[in-house]
Amino acid sequence: MTDKNKPDWAGEDWLSRFVNLLIQTKPIYKVMKHQARQVLIKTAEKNGIPWRQNYQDLEASGAKALLEKIANPKVAYPDYYQVPFHAYDKGNLCWEAAFEASSATQSMALRVWPQEKITWQTAQEKLRNSFNEYLGCYSPSSVRDILDIGCSVGISTKAVHRYYCQRQKTAVRTAGLDLSPYMLAAAKTLDEKGEISEWIHALGEDTGLPDNSFDVVTLQFLIHELPRQATREILQEVFRILRPGGCLGIVDNNPRSPVIQNLPPALFVLMKSTEPWSDDYYTFDVEEAIQAIGFDRQTTIASDPRHRTIVAVKP
Repeated sequence: MTDKNKPDWAGEDWLSRFVNLLIQTKPIYKVMKHQARQVLIKTAEKNGIPWRQNYQDLEASGAKALLEKIANPKVAYPDYYQVPFHAYDKGNLCWEAAFEASSATQSMALRVWPQEKITWQTAQEKLRNSFNEYLGCYSPSSVRDILDIGCSVGISTKAVHRYYCQRQKTAVRTAGLDLSPYMLAAAKTLDEKGEISEWIHALGEDTGLPDNSFDVVTLQFLIHELPRQATREILQEVFRILRPGGCLGIVDNNPRSPVIQNLPPALFVLMKSTEPWSDDYYTFDVEEAIQAIGFDRQTTIASDPRHRTIVAVKP
């Protein structure tokens, strides 16, 4: 990690303000959004990820029929969740986002090790293993209940579930929670073996789950998508639902990563154009917020060239 706390293209630096001005100029933003999407799809398919086929398979599945059953009518979507996001005008609240999420996630892992000639499957395995192994060093010796907040289509959820199932002989109950019922419908469809006990439609800030009910709670590639106040509220909620001795695991973009700090201009402009809360994330002291809530922070580590893992324990 570098001595700089964040990239120059995030926060109040002149470069960041200039990029933000471009994004706020609608004709330019429209071009950026289109370009970002094309880069994602072409990169994925060039590396063996059948982006369009994956979309068609989910569209032809029974995912859409699950929406009404999964959606919680009592959920009120906060303003921050109703802005254009990841090049989708409706953000995560649409089928297009849900049907493309698995391909985008598979492609993301490949960008971590661009010089290595590895498949997307190997890249995904490396990405998940690096986080789960650090998390496992601090979590309870016997884990009964796991919650993955911001689970999207369940790739992270299944990975952490399988890790703990392999680590111990006793049964593990894992749930995935997300604010998008579209993502959850896709997650349930993709969970072909029924490994995950429950897919929950709820706010991470207000899960509705009982106090002291989980041994491990994860936030995987979630908080860079949130304003800092939402992150604080989610951390507070995690503290409430964790059992004493329970473990919080966070993996996300590392503001101090040389790779992140030295992204080519074309890439960081495209990234900021599709992730509206980037400035807030890269200037937010997550570790300080965790400790202020009452966690014992155990470690922050660069778990791969782009990402950091933060692990904390509830006393």
